[in-house]
Amino acid sequence: MPTNRMTVSALLRPILVLLLFASWETPTLSASDLDSRWNQWRGPDRSGVSGEVGLLAKWPSDGPELLFKISGLGDGFSSLAFDGEGRVYTLGMRDKVEYVLAYDLETKKEVWTHELGASYRNRYGDGPRSTPTIDGDRLYCLGANGDLACLDRKSGKRVWKFNTLVKFKARNIKWGISESPLVEGGTLIITPAGLKGTMVALDKKSGRILWTSQGLKEKNGYSSALAVTVDGVRQIIQFTGRSVVGVRAKDGKLLWQNKSASNKIANCATPIYSDGKVFVTSGYGTGGALLSLNGGKGQTRAKEVYFTKDMQNHHGGVVLLDGYVYGYSSKSLNCLDFETGELKWRDRSVGKGAVTAADGMLYVLSEEGRLGLVKAQSTSYEEVSAFDVPIAKGPSWTCPVIFDGRLYIRCLDDLFCYDIRKRS
Repeated sequence: MPTNRMTVSALLRPILVLLLFASWETPTLSASDLDSRWNQWRGPDRSGVSGEVGLLAKWPSDGPELLFKISGLGDGFSSLAFDGEGRVYTLGMRDKVEYVLAYDLETKKEVWTHELGASYRNRYGDGPRSTPTIDGDRLYCLGANGDLACLDRKSGKRVWKFNTLVKFKARNIKWGISESPLVEGGTLIITPAGLKGTMVALDKKSGRILWTSQGLKEKNGYSSALAVTVDGVRQIIQFTGRSVVGVRAKDGKLLWQNKSASNKIANCATPIYSDGKVFVTSGYGTGGALLSLNGGKGQTRAKEVYFTKDMQNHHGGVVLLDGYVYGYSSKSLNCLDFETGELKWRDRSVGKGAVTAADGMLYVLSEEGRLGLVKAQSTSYEEVSAFDVPIAKGPSWTCPVIFDGRLYIRCLDDLFCYDIRKRS
């Protein structure tokens, strides 16, 4: 009997070790809870679509109930990341410093701040642009001057930190670094577009360089990357300064590249991916393109399905719902058929701005602070409700965020929280 017990223990020990290792490596957010979490730029899958349901289908004339307002975030256009434990994280510039900020949602008080780097100033708007990325007990943040930090989420203490422009011999771009870091498995993906690498993968625990992109020499854009799997090949899709690219996630090899939708001035919108297809769009009179991705034997080919002038998105982003793409094309809100590019409708709506989606509705925020609730339907434009967010100053360029039945609007120094849950 003792021998049998020892044998069972010996057999179980390696299994337990593997389970512990898997638990340690896996981010807190699993596939089963992605729908209700908002842990990074544009949500868990970077689509700008929240899986929350049970939300108000119509607002009062003066808007939904304002639960609270927090002031003092500082200048900047960074969006929000929530840890699901009662805290929200963002970036802001105060005086001559960019900070990472953590707030308690119950007390509305600042929990901690971390000095990220020197201030960034630009005549089109000062402060950081990137959104923090939460991965378990770690927080990854990138400042407008290239300061990259891995922080302990609960305390704000530094785990590792360096300046990406210095490390990869890169130059800042005209309107400041704007991409939000991407966690992919055990790696952190960024796009410094320097002499030492266009795209790089870092060990997320130490910041050590794991690979730099192969066969890719690009200028930086203002977009943020996303990770997808195409025919068994895990890859990183990014809209750089001159093209949209797919890079193999395991080693940084360039798989495919397309320049149709690039304006070569400011490519800002995060690409959207669905069922082997990528839609990418930019402004400045350019447009959008749908690419079909196909592969085998570790390779991927990109074939252009169509190009359209009916989606010229500047920087407010686009979303995909039930086969239709919604987003601002210059100054109008447009709806396109994802598969064909056919324009279904366009409307001035609340004015040029940003879009987020949840529960079959579009949440559209204009640069002037007009917030609209619009039905996500292809038949016609139907605005259900709209009101003016009482912003102190603009422009309002930060995308709306929906988390835990609440609608969050950040405009520079102020954060507004509205209750949009249905009443029972």
